[in-house]
Amino acid sequence: MNKPLKKHLLSSQINLAKFSPASEEEKSQQEVMSESTTFFRDGMKKLMRNPLAVGAIIVLVLLIITIIVAPMIIPYGYDEILKVGGKRDKTAANLAPFTWSENEIKYMEETGEQLFPHIFGTDKMCRDYFARVIYGTRVSLSVGLFASILVMIIGVLYGAIAGYAGGKVDLVMMRICDIIYSLPDLLMVILLSVVLRETLGAAITGTVFAKLGTNMLSLFIVFGLLYWVGMARLVRGQILTIKENEYVLAARTIGTKPSRILRKHILPNCLSVIIISVALQVPSAIFTESYLSFLGLGVSQPMPSLGSLANEARGALQAYPFQLVFPALMICLIVLSLNLLGDGLRDAFDPKLRR
Repeated sequence: MNKPLKKHLLSSQINLAKFSPASEEEKSQQEVMSESTTFFRDGMKKLMRNPLAVGAIIVLVLLIITIIVAPMIIPYGYDEILKVGGKRDKTAANLAPFTWSENEIKYMEETGEQLFPHIFGTDKMCRDYFARVIYGTRVSLSVGLFASILVMIIGVLYGAIAGYAGGKVDLVMMRICDIIYSLPDLLMVILLSVVLRETLGAAITGTVFAKLGTNMLSLFIVFGLLYWVGMARLVRGQILTIKENEYVLAARTIGTKPSRILRKHILPNCLSVIIISVALQVPSAIFTESYLSFLGLGVSQPMPSLGSLANEARGALQAYPFQLVFPALMICLIVLSLNLLGDGLRDAFDPKLRR
């Protein structure tokens, strides 16, 4: 064993002779009891322990798989009028679920071919109702996701600038928010629909937007103009608190640009609020699209949405109630699942709610 070196009088070297090796008990006390984790991983673990949130995720995944796979399996389109032997089947109007029309039954008896069943029946225009509900769910979910992403981008940028700049800039920007918040969204949708129908009608002819129509485009514009205010207020409030922390002051003292401070130091600490707000914004957007389509301000015919399907089913509610039940149940299922998922994300990622 090597002898310890002698410590020089003026040396700052530690005298190892004054120390003794740690015992096994002392070593065990220094062991890390849990593995290192990140904010996102820790939040996801808490989310997976919430049975309601997990159930909502499963339902949403099954819905997404269904609306992607089902159109590949069913032989009917959302705007396709049923035909048998190349001729329009006039006996296929308002069929009950899992039934065939008279002409289809005769065709199957004569040819021996088994036709695909009408899972949700048909509507008054002899169109397969299951295909229309599937495509309507696609439209409603797409509107909800697109609107939430639009709201997140505008709200986060606006709230971050207002909260970090502060002073007169914050005062002016928040007064603009107050003015926008006071505008009636339904009235704005109606006005924009009328204006855009005249101005954009010819411009979108022959494009992808022609299937959506001017009503749906006006709905997207209204979401971009009005619905980001709540997100901006939440982000601004978080940033007003976070920007006073020491690490933000340290970043300022070394000359870091404000854009980098926001991007690297402040916005990541607002991630929980942003995730929760976006998750709760999706069902709100879907519900808004549904009731606007119910009023006739949604997607243009023959493209269906869940709200327009419910609106069309009102006239035959007593005779064919299933035509209202299926889209209404789909709206309830989507909105309930997204709300439960949003609550689960709030419980998992909000530091104030953690025990």
